[in-house]
Amino acid sequence: MQGGDVALLHMSQPDGTKKHRPVLLLKQVRPFDDWIVCAVSTQLHQEVKGFDHLILDTSVEFAATGFKQSSIIRLGMISTVSKSSMPGVIGKISATILQTLKERLAAHIAK
Repeated sequence: MQGGDVALLHMSQPDGTKKHRPVLLLKQVRPFDDWIVCAVSTQLHQEVKGFDHLILDTSVEFAATGFKQSSIIRLGMISTVSKSSMPGVIGKISATILQTLKERLAAHIAK
């Protein structure tokens, strides 16, 4: 697994429930096998413009993601999880999109 990969995870939700959903691997936490991940959602109305990243099923990058329909990468839904909790990779986003998301997150935290 590497940054930019999309995996499946049984992820905790803000209300305390858990949901099986795709996540984007942002950064591995060394020396452990943990990953900082963010959720992927098909609830397009929840997009935070200028922060999250929308990938429509008509976009060029969609096919590589493993998403089943148009989705948003939600930077506001972050978790740190063990590598063993993710059974495998289902897709990938481009290095350019990954870098943009990391920069947005870093800028948001630094404010």
